[in-house]
Amino acid sequence: MNINVTPYGTVARKRRLLNNHESLAFWVQHIADLVIVCGCLFFFTFLKLGELPSNYRMLAVVSVLCVWIIYRRRGVYRQSLNFAKSAFRLFAAWFQVMLLLALVGFATKSSQSFSREVLIEWAIAGYLLQLLSLNVLGSLYKQYKQLFSREIPTLVLGTGELACNLVNNLNSNRWLPDRVVGFVHSDDYPLTDDEIGLLPLPLLGRSEAIRQLIKENKVRRVYVALPVAESELIEALHIDLLDMNVDVIWVPDIFGLSLLNHSIREVAGMPLISLNESPMTSRRSAIVLKNILDKVLATLALIAFSPLMLGVAIAIKRSSPGPVFFKQDRHGWDGKIIKVWKFRSMKLHDDAEVKQATKGDTRITKVGAFIRRTSIDELPQFFNVLQGTMSLVGPRPHAVAHNDYYSDKVNAYLARHRIKPGITGLAQISGFRGETETLDKMEKRVEYDLAYINNWSLTLDIKIIVKTPISLFSKDIY
Repeated sequence: MNINVTPYGTVARKRRLLNNHESLAFWVQHIADLVIVCGCLFFFTFLKLGELPSNYRMLAVVSVLCVWIIYRRRGVYRQSLNFAKSAFRLFAAWFQVMLLLALVGFATKSSQSFSREVLIEWAIAGYLLQLLSLNVLGSLYKQYKQLFSREIPTLVLGTGELACNLVNNLNSNRWLPDRVVGFVHSDDYPLTDDEIGLLPLPLLGRSEAIRQLIKENKVRRVYVALPVAESELIEALHIDLLDMNVDVIWVPDIFGLSLLNHSIREVAGMPLISLNESPMTSRRSAIVLKNILDKVLATLALIAFSPLMLGVAIAIKRSSPGPVFFKQDRHGWDGKIIKVWKFRSMKLHDDAEVKQATKGDTRITKVGAFIRRTSIDELPQFFNVLQGTMSLVGPRPHAVAHNDYYSDKVNAYLARHRIKPGITGLAQISGFRGETETLDKMEKRVEYDLAYINNWSLTLDIKIIVKTPISLFSKDIY
């Protein structure tokens, strides 16, 4: 057993720094949903078959495990008072459970041993009853808090965006007893009258008077939401409030930094904050599903577009001398050089400068103008997807020469390579597709690319794929 002596002379055991702090209401809701899941399945099974066969009992056990893991990972019970958002989050988690069970049934070839009628009724009724439970228990807990639960008067030290968001989240979260009574601002960050007027709660005073403010407002908890630059103040405040019998909770303002796919995890009890991490390495299970989706859809696309691609190949061959396909060196995941396939849309020329195509470019053939305008020239990149060098959705790969040019002109430009490049992307469906003749346009494209990496999910990929055909009507493609 490891024994450590703290700076204050007491002996303490080495302990984990990251701990779960779920409330009683969280566990009541979670257990209620598990009971509903099992109860619904058993009810409809007995109603249909008159008994509870072993395979249905095993399905109940697997379902409970899936709900236990998925609901907590998706934060089903971390929602505020907005019932619509709670309903959607519950639906997304329940759909994921059903999808996972379907995949398990398909993989084990056991799906045929279950009644489809029972499963459909269970899926629908299970969600509706869980939704009813969420609403009813939420209302009961709200009444319980009003009648019996003691609210915890709370102060927030800090007046920035992080502090304001924290106050709104704390005061609207039905699971938490915290009630923020006001702000305290740091002496190093004085506020104007206009800034004070924008705060959602009163500004009670300055940090030097925090001990007096705690006594006057009977505060039991203090949240410290200051910039990282004020780390010395945070340490001094922690020591100063040790004898005040208040909880002091530090909210690190890591969002003031340029983050990329940030996360918090634990190794051997030590908290690790990832400020910059690739989804390709941090979310391996989801990336596997993304790769499967890529290859399935790429195969189907090549089959569906094969007549069109054959016709385009013939037209290119007849329009000008040269190969049908054009391969260009571009940067892929982690900056590796890849060969990106395209239909040749230009006459053969010296491409040493890698000049971007512009309006009225004399290098573009008549066939090339059409296939570039409609993005047909990019259809061969489905072969890149099958090779694994590209994805269906991701930041568009730029020519190596363009990356060299923009890398020191656009902030975090090369961070686009922290995920596989794609045939389409968030920037393309948001209007930043085609020529980037100004630095501002490239900066906006990079901004959307980084937003995609920070918010990546399979759902986002599907939304981008669905919206891509609409973006093909852009007038800025040459």
